[in-house]
Amino acid sequence: MKKEIIFTDEATPPTAPYSQAIRCGNQVFLAGACGDDPVTGEIMGNGDMKVEAKYCMDNLKAAIEAAGGTMNDIVKVRVFVTDITKMPDFNEVYPTYFEDGYLPARIAMQISALAGGAHLEIEAEAVLD
Repeated sequence: MKKEIIFTDEATPPTAPYSQAIRCGNQVFLAGACGDDPVTGEIMGNGDMKVEAKYCMDNLKAAIEAAGGTMNDIVKVRVFVTDITKMPDFNEVYPTYFEDGYLPARIAMQISALAGGAHLEIEAEAVLD
């Protein structure tokens, strides 16, 4: 099956050797997205999880759309945070990116650190209709 590398200027460009996403048939594997500005690469929000979550979800949305999908095509999400007590703030932003009450299967976990001073990173998998 043919694999296609997905890239968009609308999401933060990779800062290490990886692709923003890979499309393989009707599946899309989305690399970890952080809450950084796609132009400056700066993590946004100064620790405000709601702001960082918005940028993170915007980056994820840009990547899935570049692959020809929508947020509602995402079937599995992995959320990594450096402070699990900030999840209520994340959870206020997260569902606003999906339509009609749809929410992908999800796991959230606290980890000790993320690259570049991020407090949040999300990776996802999608199946396109």
